[in-house]
Parts: sequence; structure tokens; C-alpha cells
Amino acid sequence: MDKTAIALEAISKEIVDLENIPLEEVFKKLKCTQKGLSLDEVEKRLNVFGYNKLEEKKENKILKFLGFMWNPLSWVMEAAAIMAIALAHGGNEDIDYPDFVGILALLIINSTISFVEENNAGNAAAALMARLAPKAKVLRDGQWNEEDASVLVPGDIISIKLGDIIPADARLLIGDPLKIDQSALTGESLPVTKNPGEGVYSGSTCKQGEIEAVVIATGVHTFFGKAAHLVETTTHVGHFQQVLTSIGNFCICSIAIGMVIEIIVIHWVQHRHYRSGIDNLLVLLIGGIPIAMPTVLSVTMAIGSHRLSKQGAITKRMTAIEEMAGMDVLCSDKTGTLTLNKLTVDKNMIEVFAKGVDKEMVVLMAARASRLENQDAIDAAIVAMLGDPNEARAGITEVHFLPFNPTDKRTALTYIDNSGKMHRASKGAPEQILNLAHNKSDIERRVHLIIDKFAERGLRSLAVACQEVPAGTKDSPGGPWEFIGLLPLFDPPRHDSAETIRRALDLGVSVKMITGDQLAIAKETGRRLGMGTNMYPSSSLLGDNKDQSIATLPVDELIEKADGFAGVFPEHKYEIVMRLQSRKHIVGMTGDGVNDAPALKKADIGIAVADSTDAARGASDIVLTEPGLSVIISAVLTSRSIFQRMKNYTVKRDFLFIQGKFS
Repeated sequence: MDKTAIALEAISKEIVDLENIPLEEVFKKLKCTQKGLSLDEVEKRLNVFGYNKLEEKKENKILKFLGFMWNPLSWVMEAAAIMAIALAHGGNEDIDYPDFVGILALLIINSTISFVEENNAGNAAAALMARLAPKAKVLRDGQWNEEDASVLVPGDIISIKLGDIIPADARLLIGDPLKIDQSALTGESLPVTKNPGEGVYSGSTCKQGEIEAVVIATGVHTFFGKAAHLVETTTHVGHFQQVLTSIGNFCICSIAIGMVIEIIVIHWVQHRHYRSGIDNLLVLLIGGIPIAMPTVLSVTMAIGSHRLSKQGAITKRMTAIEEMAGMDVLCSDKTGTLTLNKLTVDKNMIEVFAKGVDKEMVVLMAARASRLENQDAIDAAIVAMLGDPNEARAGITEVHFLPFNPTDKRTALTYIDNSGKMHRASKGAPEQILNLAHNKSDIERRVHLIIDKFAERGLRSLAVACQEVPAGTKDSPGGPWEFIGLLPLFDPPRHDSAETIRRALDLGVSVKMITGDQLAIAKETGRRLGMGTNMYPSSSLLGDNKDQSIATLPVDELIEKADGFAGVFPEHKYEIVMRLQSRKHIVGMTGDGVNDAPALKKADIGIAVADSTDAARGASDIVLTEPGLSVIISAVLTSRSIFQRMKNYTVKRDFLFIQGKFS
């Protein structure tokens, strides 16, 4: 191994530290410059780091099909088939063809049903890989070129602009801040501002701005790749399969004992004919195992799956019906599942600061300072408060609109009213609007108290101000700014979420909220939904930075009793599900984004909600076609009805078998 390869291997070991160190150190560790890498250097790094893509494991379909014939119930059936055809002693007339064909047919039917069911589930890693950007603009040998995102390596300089999907984990270089939508990765409901020097994640989308960045991680080493790796490496054996395996093991042991006794009695005590002994052993084998049980149960679940699809729940793994019937913990994603993922203003909580102004006027001024087209989430929320969006421009003539920028952190509209006077209305970050106010010193304390009050309840604050422009020109500084009000922004719960949670509790299913949002927002959502506020930031329970105040308490017990978790990353969701399963809970997990995929795959019942990403649907067992959680309650009730039918068949079959043996 040459010195370059050794150096690059050292880089690969240190790559986890590159997100939190100064940019100068990043360039030193990656051994690169802002002029980009050479083509020779790229080739060497590709050999060390591999391609910037997620490798998909290929499965042999024939071996997968045969694998469904390798379990205790199948072993007994295979043994019976072999005995029927291979242990004849008197020629072809002694061969039991009907039993052999019947057993083989049932064996193939059982395996075919299971194979088709698993094959339809698809490959979650392929869905995750599909989200990676196919192309990237990269600087190499001093020249900008468009390359396949798969050939990016740590140390590459890339360009990011509006609409681009980030092709790899990177650190932003010098330039203006970006607005990045990473909701599918982290669960945050709004685009976040990323300043120079900060990190951006592969798979997120640039919503505003343009800047260069240095790649710090590719492929499975990225934030996105780690989520994919958790999905790829997660294997799950359902409770239904475990039950069938237990039944098979019990049957094998019982039949083995019975066969030994029967051989002793028939051949050593009664000295009966060889063929007669084989026939008796076949009766014991075929009668002693529930040969038709897997087929009957699979058909029952297939019919139930069809019923669930009519209710808006598409079942990808039929055995999930049995899992859902026994589910006692449901971990629900907040954004887009319990809530609408759509900002709104709580009108009752609007605070008015100016005399002669009411709450309706505060909303109107905020709407005037908003765009009516090409809106962001905040503009849409404000304008939606009006009865008619056109009210925002009714009776006025628009002169100039100042769009939001990361420096001013506000928007403003200059307009002329019916009397011919010019005015400005502005909305934005409370601190920025407060700095404009002519009476800042008088209202500053009250403004901060209200902002803190909103924050404690998980509400974002938006300030509104207005001014007259006596000079009558759009560039005039205008008169004194009047701070007129504060509006609380919130992602409201779905109208049916509270009722759904109440019904779940009545059915014995505990609902836990899991979100990437802040703790205060999670608690406020929990309070409004009536699901409790006993919630923790996930980092205080899991990972290296645990909260010392609760470190002495058993983590598994805290997770079991918690109503929810905030600030959650994919590995946290995965671990929460795993710890609940270790406490003998049957865990359901809902989600809609890439960040949910590992936990969806790990959970006993992974539920991809309506409008979820391909990654979430690929990793799930059930896909909902209707919004909200109410369809889950219907699915639970239907599943329990189906499971009861399967249980009735099993009990009745065993009763009839025992009755037949003793009659």
C-alpha cells in the first residue's frame, strides 16, 4: 500500500469528525484546496471511499423461494412426503402417490404464498438510493463540470443552487446563507437556514440561495447513507412466523416421541408387516401436524388484506395483520402524521401593541407584507387567515415588495391607499421588527415576555409593524415604525388526531410521539392532543450526551413510560423501537420520510402514512392511502377480527384432531 492510500485511509477513519471542526481543519484533514481535486486524486479516493451510492444487495429468487421450505412445519411435511414415496418395500404398488402429491402440492402452495408476499414488499434500500441526486456540478482540475453524483469523493468542491438536491454531506464555503428543506431527513417542518461553515445533508433540497461547498462524506458514510444502512441491515421475523415455528417445533418433538413408541409396538411387540408400519407412521405424521394450517391462515390473511385495502390501508406483508392485532405501542411521527405539516396562526393568542388596532388589523398588515404567489410556508399561513386572499391587496396599489433575506429577516410591502397616501407594512423575526420600532425601549420587555411565553408552548413568534411614507417614494426611509403585534405560528394537529389517540388508548394501544422538532413544540402538540406531556429530548436518553439528572434511572423504563420524544435522529428512532421490543412490546411505527425508514423496518408493524416518500413505503409493512391515523384504528379492529378467525380455526382443528384420535 503506497503512502497516498495510507493517508486516504486515515481520512476515512476521521471523517466522522469533519462536521464540527473549523473549515481550515476540514481542508487539512481532507488534503484538498478550494481549487478542487485533480482527476488522478479523485480516482485514488474512489478506490478508498467507494462510489457515492448505496449498494443494493441482490437476492437469488430461486434460493429465496426454497428458503420458505426450510422451517419446522415444512420439515415434517417433507419427511412425510419422503416416507410416502421412498420407503416402499413391495414395488410400485406400495408407493403412496396420492399422499406424496397432496403433501408436495400443499408445500409448494405455502411457499408460493410466502414468496409472493415477501417479493411484493420490494427493496427499501433501492427506494432510498432513488432519492440521491443523479448529477452534481463539481470543480476538478480548476474546471467546473457536471458529473454523476456517484463519482463524488470527500474533498470535492461542489456548487449548490436553488432546486438542487444535495448530492453528498458537505460543509458550506464563503457566500450567502442557504435555505435547506431537510424535512424528509430530520422531520423538521420548515426549511432551515444554513450559514457558511455549517453542514448540509445528502438528500436534502436547496430552497433558496447559491453557494459552493466541500464534500465531507459520501455513500454509506453520509447522514442519509447511515439511515439506508440501518434499513439494509435490519431483518425482522414476525410474531406470526415465530408462532408457526413454535407449533412446528412442538409437532416435531411430539411426533418423534410418538413414532418411536409406535415403531417399538408395531415391529417389536406386534411383529406387523413393514408396509403396515409405514402406513401407520404416515398417519401419525400427516395427522399429527397442521399441514393445511399455513395455507388456511395465509388465505385468511389475504382476504383480510383485501378488506383493509378498501379502508385505505394497503398491506405489503400479510403477516403484519397478525402483528397489528397484537400491537400495544404505536410510535407516531408528529409532522404530517399527527399534525397537518402546515403552519397556521392561533388567532386567539395574537398580541396587539398599537392603540386603535385590533387582531384583524394585525393579520391584515401581516398579509399585506406577504406574497400572494410563490409563497413560502409563513406567507401561506398568514394569507390563509383572511376570508379571501385578495383582501391582502384590496383597496391599495402595490408599489414595491421587499422579499425575505437572511440579513434583514423580514418582508415588507410599500403601497398607496385609497386616499393617495403611501405606507409600508413589514413582518418578520421579532428582534428585527423590534429594532425598527420608534418606542423600542417602552415595549421591549413586554415583547420578550410574550416571545418566551409562546416559546414555552412551542409556538414560533412573528412580529408585524407599519409606517407612513410622507415623501411618497418607494426608496424613502419613511416615518417612525409602529410595532403593532405579535402572531404565534404553529403546525396544528389534524382534526381527527385527538379522537384517534383516545380510541387507541381504549383499545389498549399506547401512543408515543416521535419528532425531530424541539421539545417545547412536541409538548404543546401533546397537550393539544390529550396524549400527555411526559416527553424527553432523545439525546438526553440515548447517545453519548445523556442528561445526568435522569442518567441514574433505567433508560428502558423511561422510554416505556414516556409520552414522546423530541429532537430525534434516525438512529434514535431505531433504538427507541428496539428498546420497546426488548420490553416485550409489539411496536407499531408510523412515518413518512427517509428519517423514518430504519425504524419502520425494525418495528413489528411499519406504517407509511399518506404521501410518504418511496423510502418510507419501501421499508414499511402497511401503506396508508388516507391522511391521519384514524385509518389505523380501523385496521387494528379489522386485524383483531381476522386474527380471531385464525385462532378459532386453529383451536377447532386441534380439538377435532384430538377428538378423532380418541374416538
